[in-house]
Amino acid sequence: MGTLYYGDNLDILQRYIKDESVDLVYLDPPFKSDQNYNAFFQEKDGSAAASQIQAFEDTWSWNQDAEAMYRKLTEQTGKVNEVMQAFMTFLGRNDMMAYLTMMSPRLVELRRVLKPTGSLYLHCDPTASHYLKLLCDAIMGKDNFRSEIVWKRTSAHSSAKRCGPVHDVIFVYSKSDDYIWNQIYQPYDDEYLTERFKHGETKKWKDADLTGSGTRNGETGLSWRGFDVTAKGRHWAFPPAELDKLDAKGMIYWPKKEGGWPRMKKFLEDSDGVPLQDVWTDISPLNSQAKERLGYPTQKPVALLERIIEASSNPGDVVLDPFCGCGTTIDAAEKNGRDWIGIDITQVAMTTIKKRLLDTYESTKTVRFLRGSDAEAKAGEPKSSDKELIVRIIGEPVTPADAAKLAEDDKFAFQWWAVGLVGARGTDLKKGADHGIDGQILFRDDPKADKPEQIIIQVKGGKTGVKDVRDLRGVIDREKAAIGILISLQDPTGPMATEAASVGFYEHKTNKQKFPRLQLRTVKELMEGKGIERPTSAASSDETFKKAPESKVKGSEQAGLNL
Repeated sequence: MGTLYYGDNLDILQRYIKDESVDLVYLDPPFKSDQNYNAFFQEKDGSAAASQIQAFEDTWSWNQDAEAMYRKLTEQTGKVNEVMQAFMTFLGRNDMMAYLTMMSPRLVELRRVLKPTGSLYLHCDPTASHYLKLLCDAIMGKDNFRSEIVWKRTSAHSSAKRCGPVHDVIFVYSKSDDYIWNQIYQPYDDEYLTERFKHGETKKWKDADLTGSGTRNGETGLSWRGFDVTAKGRHWAFPPAELDKLDAKGMIYWPKKEGGWPRMKKFLEDSDGVPLQDVWTDISPLNSQAKERLGYPTQKPVALLERIIEASSNPGDVVLDPFCGCGTTIDAAEKNGRDWIGIDITQVAMTTIKKRLLDTYESTKTVRFLRGSDAEAKAGEPKSSDKELIVRIIGEPVTPADAAKLAEDDKFAFQWWAVGLVGARGTDLKKGADHGIDGQILFRDDPKADKPEQIIIQVKGGKTGVKDVRDLRGVIDREKAAIGILISLQDPTGPMATEAASVGFYEHKTNKQKFPRLQLRTVKELMEGKGIERPTSAASSDETFKKAPESKVKGSEQAGLNL
């Protein structure tokens, strides 16, 4: 079973996630690093735009909220206080300092929710990794640092007057010394196989040392077959009696050269491979042609998250991603039989994740989204099964009143949420004028057409009238769109309905079915299940979102995923 939370992850963590309830945390906090590095350290005079760290906007710029959080952090005693004051002395008040200030309480909460056997993976790039390492040392404990994984995220990168930046960093911390670790092995490379496994015809093997460093007083320190291991300052890996048994089985290699010590035969077919190392070059990044690529700017490959989940959790464990983006962690957790929690503050992420889950799992099981008030969503814990994936959604509007409140609090979030009600993709609202288009559905009803048809969506959170219908009609004509949809909180007036009807119909290219060219829908109607009139997927291909690949989990494996 999974739970999706819409909202600020700090608030969600504090309100909903219990102490020591999570087995594994993975976070990849968005950070705008593909810009002039020094721009992060430019002092603020109060008038500069907050676009330097675009993904977080006001949240990651130094402002009153950042100042208040810094003061709160430094009022407490301990390592967090000390490291934050050191950062302030070195960095001053700027966007980088805001980033560290806002990350600090989130990392504190993530440590709180981790079980004693849990681990935290923090994914970042070299722009801020050195600061985040110090912050994690203070919060997680420097003795709980386990690894610094270097992931080669791209094959080559041209960069003036420096080495091409081609890697990300993933810091691994545990909650305690007693943490989950499932050893993962990787295949030997061809060069190693040729060089080491050079013995044998049908069964390849390599020779390995039969002794260990240091002397022993017990059986492993005795001479065997005339070889005095103690005189060599070493000891046998097995007692002499075991060595005799191994030799009888043909497991001992006797070098032909005079004086050569016996060695152990290690057969390739019995080898697990190379234990997982901290430099990962075998997981390719998502290129523009990757099937799983959904067009989300910070999307990571599922294989990367599957490796992390397999190494540091077990089936049935809970995996948490507080910056879940397009849902790669969620997808990897679901595929590997883990329960999961995803949190994101953007509606584009919520819309993308829901679509991804439907695309990936609807062919093998029923995907059911449960919505309700926060109290209702917390009550009862229905479980998923091999035939049904249950996803609880908390934080999104569940009544028209909730929707009106969202529209009042965050116009853009309301628009993204509203267009999602009709399966549309929101436009990039924060980059500038939307030209009368808040959302878009693309479909192709003629396979021979050069480009798809479009359904244009407009969303109105305030008062509406005939002028809004006429304006949308103008956008439909300007964009040569097939259909236009006006979504509003208020009921349309009679004159609005008359104006919409006058726009006429769109006729399907192949089956000649007709659909009203301008349609009016209220949020209430859409929330109650009344959809829009449009060509169906059976007669038209929907190209609004890039379709996520279907789950490759086999039926026999699927039956074991009792989430």
